[in-house]
Order: sequence, then structure tokens, then C-alpha cells
Amino acid sequence: MKQHTIKQAVSIEGVGLHTGKPVKMTIKPAPINHGCKFQRIDLEGQPIITADVSKVISTNRGTTIRSGTAQVSTVEHVLSALSGLSIDNVLIEIDGAEIPIMDGSAKVFVDSLEAAGIETQDAEREYLVITEPIFYKDEATGTELVALPADDFEITTLIDFNSSVLGHQYASLNRMEDYKTTIANCRTFVFLHELEQLLNQGLIKGGDMDNAIIILDQLISQEKLDDLARMLGKPSVKVEQGILNVVKLHYENEPARHKLLDVIGDLALIGKPIKGKIVATKPGHTANIAFARILKKHWMQQRKLKGKPVYNPDQPVIYDAVEIMKFLPHRYPFLLVDKIIEITDTYVVGVKNVTFNETFFQGHFPNNPVMPGVLQIEAMAQTGGILALLTVENPEEWDTYFLKIENAKFKHKVVPGDTVIFKVELLGPIRRGICQVHATAYVGNKIVSEAELVAQIVKR
Repeated sequence: MKQHTIKQAVSIEGVGLHTGKPVKMTIKPAPINHGCKFQRIDLEGQPIITADVSKVISTNRGTTIRSGTAQVSTVEHVLSALSGLSIDNVLIEIDGAEIPIMDGSAKVFVDSLEAAGIETQDAEREYLVITEPIFYKDEATGTELVALPADDFEITTLIDFNSSVLGHQYASLNRMEDYKTTIANCRTFVFLHELEQLLNQGLIKGGDMDNAIIILDQLISQEKLDDLARMLGKPSVKVEQGILNVVKLHYENEPARHKLLDVIGDLALIGKPIKGKIVATKPGHTANIAFARILKKHWMQQRKLKGKPVYNPDQPVIYDAVEIMKFLPHRYPFLLVDKIIEITDTYVVGVKNVTFNETFFQGHFPNNPVMPGVLQIEAMAQTGGILALLTVENPEEWDTYFLKIENAKFKHKVVPGDTVIFKVELLGPIRRGICQVHATAYVGNKIVSEAELVAQIVKR
């Protein structure tokens, strides 16, 4: 799928849920690979804050991100709307510290973004692909989040607040295309007993009866209802089926759907869309962000391993050790490549099975055997030599010699029992016998070493 932005800028005005202050934000198109960023245009220097989980500083009744001294609060609903419409790249200019709450859902954001128009960009989306189950659990609250392999993005949320009004609820989204019609208009909710606590914390100054569902899970006198009406600027309120009557539920399970909306918004801070199924039990912003951090680490690991060769010992090899010796002059104990398993015009993949019987283990850390890093570089060069020699006629009459080694990095030990996979990729065409490559050595899902090598093909 391609990346997307919007066709033109669109502005939205409202008040912040917690600050109660009027705020205007303008969502603008952005180039490919820009991601979502917020810009505080009311502050000196107009600082920019990237929508990234590493920027989260608070999850108290909403998600707040900060860079330097600039911060933006309650970002989850607009981020959810952007994810729900598969919009990757925007710049959000805002003249205050909090995203406007609007009606407590993502509907206004979705409607505004669609009115601005969605534009396809000439770059592929990069996904976090869930390849194995990933778990998070908060033992104190019983909150659990799980990511499971799936072909596309799916999400299910389950909530239980020990409330006779809400009961047990769940909501599911099986296709992101259904987000705007089944999730976007689901509003935030609060229990009546939480209101006083939130007000004492200096929060929900912009809350009113129109932007939140207020749930009563306990009996309340008419006198208190009248006090509540005055506090919220209403002439009167009454209770209907455990909910204050000023709003009617869009769906019986609207609270569970709103929690789903929040999870999508918080996970958007990973910075990449997900291919996988998320199951969230009793989710909240704190747990969502903790899970997002775990998933971000998995994505960073995936990115490092992008292009990692797949080694299947059952598949026939391209060249075995006997055939490799027809190309390379190296012999025991210095032939360091056992197999060539893949080769194209631009890269080659070799395999080295490291055993305890390697001659270098006799003198290199004999009581703690570790394959020398320089021999890993040599094995890379031998693997790359196969690729280079296939470009000349009568390759047995030519050799390759090092000219340069740059940016060599050794990240993990290689020890007896390891199977090392070497991938050596051309960095440019071979000209006048000069071959420049980038080489990477893998053991399992770890990069153990890498380097840039330059060699020359010389007639023997």
C-alpha cells in the first residue's frame, strides 16, 4: 500500500478537554516519510514534536507528548483518526497545549480530513509486521494486550469496570475501512464518581455534557443531580438507564468502541502501521503506551533485519565447499565459507558452520572460544569473492585482494555451534576490477558484524 497525505490544509477549532482553553489547529499536507508531527506555533521558535512513543511524558486521562519545553496533550483522538483513514504524513500546527476535544470522539477529525481530500503518494508504506505473539500484562490492574500474526490490521477490545451499568463489553474492528462508520463517532466516557477527583486534579476544565458520556454506577440524590447540572452549565439533568440523559448512546457498546479508538490512537505513536491482530483487555493509556514501546522495539529489530537471508538446510545449495575451492585459492584451515546458498547479479549469501574444532580456537581465547572478528571479515570477503569472480571469464585464473575495510562493527560474539549467514551486497557496479560491497553477518536474528569492503580482481 502507498503512503498517503491530505490534498489541502484544514483547520479545526475547539477547547481542550483538560485545559478548557480555546485552541485552533491546522492539519497540513506533508511529504513522504514525514510521518505525523505537531508544531506549537504559539511558542517561540515554533518547535516541532514528532508523534512518537519516545516523546510520551504523561498518560493521565490522555496521552501527552513533549520535545524540549513544548508539549501537546490529548493527542490520541486525532492520531486515531489519521490511522483510521490510513493517512501517514501530516504536519499539525496548533496554537495551544491541547488538542480540542470536540464531541469526545474522532468524528470531527475524520470528517475534516475527508473534506480536505486524501492523496496517494509515490512511496510504499513500511509496516510493523507481527510474526509471533507479543504480550504485555499489568499484574496490578489485570490489563493485558496481545499482538498476534495476521494478514491485515485487526483489533478487539474488552472492558470490565465492575459496573452494573456497563457490564462486560467488547468491540472489534476487522477492517480499517470500517473505522469511520463504526468507531470514529464513539465518545469518551467517565464515571460520575470520577468527576470530583478529576476536577480536583485541575482536569476536564473543558468537559461538558456534550463531549463525554457520564455513567452513574451508584444511586445519587436529586440534590446532587441539581448540583451536577449547575457545574456543567445545564438547567437540569436526569438519569436514564444509568447514563445522564443529555446524550444518547450511538451503540450499546459505545464505551468499548471508544476504548478501541484510543488503542488505535496510542499505538499510532509507534510511527508505523501494524499488520497484525491486537487484543486488548481492560486497556488504558498507560498500558497502551507501555505496549507501544514494546512494539516499537520489535519494529526497530525488524528494520535492522530487513533483507536478512532465509537459510533452509533442506534446500539444495548453489556451491558446496568443494565447488567453492574451484573459485577461491583458500584451503584448510583458511577456507571460511562452507556453502553458497543464494546468488544474484547484486548480492551473494554464504554460510559458515562454526565448530569447536576450528584451528583458531586453539590459541584465541582457548578457555572461552570466540571467533576472531578479523576472521569474520575474511569470511565476508571470501563470500564476496565468489560474486566478484563470477563477473570474469575463467574465474579460476583470477584472485581478489583487499584494498580497503571501512565501518567495521562487531556487535555479538560468534561461538562454537553458531551458524553464520553472510550477505554481501554490491554498493555499485564493478569498474576496472574494483568491487565495493556492504557485508553483514547474521546468527539467528542477530547481526553479529558488518563492514564495507573494497577489493580488486587481479589476474593470478
